[in-house]
Amino acid sequence: MKRILILGGTTEARQLAGKLVARADLEVTLSLAGRTESPVAQGVPIRTGGFGGADGLAAYLRETYIDLLVDATHPYAAQISANAAAAAHGAGVPIVALRRRGWEPAEGDRWTLVDGVTSAVTALGSARRRVFLALGRQEVAAFEAAPQHHYLIRSVDPVEPRLAVPDATYLLARGPFREADERALLLQHRIDVVVSKNSGGEATYAK
Repeated sequence: MKRILILGGTTEARQLAGKLVARADLEVTLSLAGRTESPVAQGVPIRTGGFGGADGLAAYLRETYIDLLVDATHPYAAQISANAAAAAHGAGVPIVALRRRGWEPAEGDRWTLVDGVTSAVTALGSARRRVFLALGRQEVAAFEAAPQHHYLIRSVDPVEPRLAVPDATYLLARGPFREADERALLLQHRIDVVVSKNSGGEATYAK
């Protein structure tokens, strides 16, 4: 029996695990970073938490006799992917990386591309705006530097502590989201700018 470790946290990781679990010749474990307090059911055994860097992951691969490592982490989890590649090399374990393409602007879109969260804060400008932060709770603290805006903050788990800004609305929700629902949300909150990572995939494209 072959043992597969999937580094997950994405829809693709969950879908892959769901397909492989039916294989009697495979033993699949899905590893989650643990940033989400209540992850959706995965259908395979789950390991939660970090490994202690590349060396820790390499040790885990050897100790559990993993035959294949699958990197299906978030497109912006660059450090985890780097650790996975280094660990696989160090442990002599084959690695496969699942990568999804980013979204492409369509006719009528008005995108402002920035190189990080700090740049996104600056790009909002000084005039008050109604901003939808669709980044997840890990990234929103930087927007305390621009307290003049109204923020609609959506995350799977509560943002704790809440932002030190005078005007913010918090929404707990888990994708996938329908386009009609996203449109209604933007209209309801009179949003004029959306801040999001270009992470690709269908689950959150509707925004």
